[in-house]
Amino acid sequence: MSRRRSALVGAAVAGVLSFALLTPGSGTAVAQTADSAPVRASAPAKDGFRTTKSIDRTFVNDAQGTPVTRGSYDLTVSADHTTDLRGRERVKVSWTGAPPSGGRASNPFGENGMWQEYPVVVMQCRGTDNPSLPAAQRLRPETCWTSTYGQRSQIAESPNNALWTADRYATAADKEQLSGVDKLPADACKNAVQDGLLTHLTPFVTAAGKTYYACDASSMPPEAAVGAAFPPSEIAAFSDGDGNGSVDFEVRSSTENESLGCKRGVACSIVVIPIAGLSCGAPADGTLGPLDRACRKFGAFESGTSNFARDGVDAAVAPSLWWSPSNWRNRVSIPISFGLPPGACDVLDPRAPVGFSGSELMAQAALQWAPAYCLNKKRFKFQLNQMPDQTGWNLMQTGESPAAFVSAPHEATGPDPVGYAPTAVTGFSIGYVVDRPDNAGEATNLRLNARLIAKLLSQSYPGSSLGTGHEGLAENPWSIQADPEFIKLNPGLSRRATEAGATLLSLSNSSDIIGQLTEYLAQDADARAFLAGKADPWGMKVNPSYKGISIPTAEWPLLDTFEPKTQEPCRIANPGVYLSQIAAPVTTLRKVADALIDSWPNVQTRCEGDLTSPSGWKVGRVERQSYGARFLLGIVSLGDADRYGLRSAALRTSGGSYVAPSSASLAKAIGVARQKKGDKLGPFAMSQKTLVAAKGAYPGTQVVYTVARTHGMDKADARTVGAFIRIATSEGQRIGRGNGELPEGYLPLRKTGATAALWRAAQDAATAIEAQKAAGTKGPGGGSDKAPDPSSGSPGDTPPAADPAKGGPAAPPSPAADEVVTAETEAASSTTALSMLPALLVIGLVAAIASLVTRLGATWRRRS
Repeated sequence: MSRRRSALVGAAVAGVLSFALLTPGSGTAVAQTADSAPVRASAPAKDGFRTTKSIDRTFVNDAQGTPVTRGSYDLTVSADHTTDLRGRERVKVSWTGAPPSGGRASNPFGENGMWQEYPVVVMQCRGTDNPSLPAAQRLRPETCWTSTYGQRSQIAESPNNALWTADRYATAADKEQLSGVDKLPADACKNAVQDGLLTHLTPFVTAAGKTYYACDASSMPPEAAVGAAFPPSEIAAFSDGDGNGSVDFEVRSSTENESLGCKRGVACSIVVIPIAGLSCGAPADGTLGPLDRACRKFGAFESGTSNFARDGVDAAVAPSLWWSPSNWRNRVSIPISFGLPPGACDVLDPRAPVGFSGSELMAQAALQWAPAYCLNKKRFKFQLNQMPDQTGWNLMQTGESPAAFVSAPHEATGPDPVGYAPTAVTGFSIGYVVDRPDNAGEATNLRLNARLIAKLLSQSYPGSSLGTGHEGLAENPWSIQADPEFIKLNPGLSRRATEAGATLLSLSNSSDIIGQLTEYLAQDADARAFLAGKADPWGMKVNPSYKGISIPTAEWPLLDTFEPKTQEPCRIANPGVYLSQIAAPVTTLRKVADALIDSWPNVQTRCEGDLTSPSGWKVGRVERQSYGARFLLGIVSLGDADRYGLRSAALRTSGGSYVAPSSASLAKAIGVARQKKGDKLGPFAMSQKTLVAAKGAYPGTQVVYTVARTHGMDKADARTVGAFIRIATSEGQRIGRGNGELPEGYLPLRKTGATAALWRAAQDAATAIEAQKAAGTKGPGGGSDKAPDPSSGSPGDTPPAADPAKGGPAAPPSPAADEVVTAETEAASSTTALSMLPALLVIGLVAAIASLVTRLGATWRRRS
């Protein structure tokens, strides 16, 4: 028996390993790995998926049709969540019991993954395998997305290479000269039908019913164009020697892929197809010919090997024939559903929005909260106007915005006192995508200390030979991968230096996040000493441009001015500050998250020819990193990290411990937060020195406050802000994926436990903002020393009644403990006004039913 067949039998005998769908936050105080526990509720999610399916590969070698099993497996497939998905969200798909893979590709996405053997193909398709659905809504290969025609069609193959015709489960129609379509338009696919050659087309049918025949690049949907806005999401994934594997699969909504058309109310699936090898039918004349022998091949690559050179593979065990009947029948389909798109409120609610300005840390919460306001006509139309914290604060102080979101104390810039209402507990992390060498998978427990972060921010790694001419950097490691300090903390990773490894992708503007991160550096003696000019124990020194920089600071500057001296024509024509081109900070955390999702550094050092330029050259963004050789670090919000399945590094704290973000570590951090005595409307102090000293507290924890003036506001605006605070700190703190619920990546505020003081402070602030009586002198953080003592009511206290006729919404009573007063509706497409009509009719019907149900005192089922 060949080594390949031995591996396959071994995988089948190994059986099915257990897999936890979702792990709740750990109670362990000190997290030693970066992936220990995501920030989520105390109970596991109920929208996961898990199933086991028996698959096999059989050959028929005689005229009697007797099947001979050549491989059988018990495949178990799991997904961590499947409902209320958003565009570009990543779903963890895992499996056990698959055939071990061979010939691993450096990039398994799209057509680049075709040169592999025994992979697991994972793709997104419109439709499900639910037999009760109409035929048009059922899953079929024609509704599965691929980025290239070569992944779905075989054009003009010789009879000996047309392996799909030897498939045991192929129909007579599948063996015709042209199969997959009944006929072709006269002006399409002119090279598809050629004498003596066979063609199989797997056309793509769009959500609108248009057929793309997929016989060449010009007959593919527009989203499949070369240089499309988004890289391929379909993947031919690798299974290890035991048949186990996993991917963070990125789903695309109709916003990203209109042709595929997956959105709220449209049945879609993630389809997992284990390539176990074609099952082959009986030879036509009773003897094995070239076609039959090709169908019965077992692979050219041993399991666990690589094929970075794209050498030829055995098509019988390759992913290019995923649509062939014997592969397609082994599929596992995971039904998925999408939430409302980001612009749903703009389509469904014509009212002018009430914009709260400020922190991007609220982005994922606002995405789910906004529909619970705009779809409830008794409420106002809430909108997050995302901008730097200080800008949002200034707009609130001048009255241009009724309220702002900030995550740190801010100095008063206006005459009126301000109340801080804790609204969300979340934070930031150092997100990363790092591959282990030799196809060992992704690194899952990256650790960083303050000095390493200081090295990255201070542009102290030269990046490449171009940077070694920089004064003071010649002896420094080229990037963090080659830094002995990093290697000691993270053994077993590649030491090959890269430009992307010389920087931490960060923000270019002012932010409370940067303020807290640099405070983390300031509290660390080693980081402070390094930035002051002291070499680390291995001799590395700070970039002289940053020596003595003052920290903490809310905005990290680009201080370096070094331009390399080189004879490269491109760089002579395009001079620039080299290390700043490597750093290339961005304006939003979402851009950092996108870079990590795509494994695409924002490094701007790529030189290439440009016929439109007078010099003939241009400098731009480097290429996406190859799978298996990725290394990228960036600052992300915890909400984005969870939504997009990004890994977060563990940061060094007291006693040499490394703590990652989790429900437990955020709760530990909140446990040390203190409000100044006598200032019930002020922020909570949570210094980095205290956080780092606290056992198990995560240094990236932040409280996001809704801040508003407690004097001088329009009464209607004051009632609006008060109502928002009460709703946000009651029903808005219920963890879930639906409208009005709190997404993962946030620690919910509760009446009891670690967040109880924050919850009480929010109610105090809401009362003071509604009352608008605090006209005394300003206290610390913009609060008032003479603010009235608010009542000790519960979060369900009803704010003063508002007069809708004067522009203020009628303040709703806060919901009971188990009541969720959010309206749910089908999404309306933003691409055409006509598509709004059915959605609006549905909304009216749902609103009428909701009103009746509310009057009857019914309780909405809530997700936990």
